[in-house]
Amino acid sequence: MQNYKIVLSYDGTGFSGWQRQPERRTIQGELESALTKLAGKNVNVIGAGRTDAGVHALGQTANFKAALRLGDAELFKALNAVLPETIRIGTLERVGPEFQARRDAKSKIYRYRIWNAPQVGPFDVRYVLPWPNPLNVRRMREAAKIFVRKGDFSAFSSNRERDPVRTVSRSDIRTKGPEIIYTIQAAGFLRYMVRTIVGTLLEVGRGRLAADEIEELFAGGKRTLRSPTAPAKGLCLVRVEY
Repeated sequence: MQNYKIVLSYDGTGFSGWQRQPERRTIQGELESALTKLAGKNVNVIGAGRTDAGVHALGQTANFKAALRLGDAELFKALNAVLPETIRIGTLERVGPEFQARRDAKSKIYRYRIWNAPQVGPFDVRYVLPWPNPLNVRRMREAAKIFVRKGDFSAFSSNRERDPVRTVSRSDIRTKGPEIIYTIQAAGFLRYMVRTIVGTLLEVGRGRLAADEIEELFAGGKRTLRSPTAPAKGLCLVRVEY
């Protein structure tokens, strides 16, 4: 049995997220199906992060163990040939048996794209949140800085079971033409955490929430209507760091 590490990208549109689910099309399910065809037996794929339905990835990392007769170059080519075109393996390498994509990840970087203009072009519409109304980007940028901390993020997730304390090392906003790009980096994330933070920043940009009220949300420790969840399609897992 050889342990393989892969870095892949995918368009999350039409998938029910990363995690394997009965009767649903998922990224993990497609990978495992492709590998099972090549190995002749079931192969379990472990992803660094479980992206939600509709969320995309530029640099998701995963690993799997399998006994294959194919060389690395042949396996790389065969996997991409069997997988749907919306899932692409970017790199494939053999790693030590102890490597595990989820456990060994040091941090993950996510990006959320907001298109702040009346119209979205056809090549961007699947990957951005259209927002035709004005937003105060300066206030959003200042508010984004507040999320850089180690703290309880219960107010910004749908978490019910996991430890709610997370360490966010980066949270910033930049613009590129009509596009507002939010980037966040953390050692780990709670369910819907990034999308809820984006929803909160949009409330700030709309003038419905003051930046200093975000501290009140942290202190409250519970989800409220002031922290809505932004749609999935604007979110992308950019990179996993080890």
